[in-house]
Amino acid sequence: MGGEHRVEAGSGRYDPATLPAKPPVDAADFHALDLRVGRVVAAEPFPAARRPSLRLRVDFGPIIGELETSAQITRYDPAALVGRLVVGAVNLGTRRIAGLDSAFLVVGGLHADGAVALLAPDEDLPPGAPVA
Repeated sequence: MGGEHRVEAGSGRYDPATLPAKPPVDAADFHALDLRVGRVVAAEPFPAARRPSLRLRVDFGPIIGELETSAQITRYDPAALVGRLVVGAVNLGTRRIAGLDSAFLVVGGLHADGAVALLAPDEDLPPGAPVA
């Protein structure tokens, strides 16, 4: 795999006017990623993380169930996230972050300053719906 992604808030590193495209990948590599729609059931500050983060618990439906993650989404009020649909990559394995078994990667777009804007479907979909 490539290097680890790190959000560097304030760096300007994510400015779309200067950010080069990544190299092409095979469609099979993309399709191996399991992206699912989930509904946030809990969100709270996660002060144990090294970088400012929220701890999220998201329901990904009856097959996958509820998963937790740590996400650097500090522009969001945790209470406002509960009930919201998000997109998560659910088959990347588990990573231990400050004592939390982070079991998925929540997906978002990056502002030029590195702040994350969560991606979500524009229609109500059931938890566990695949992303095509």
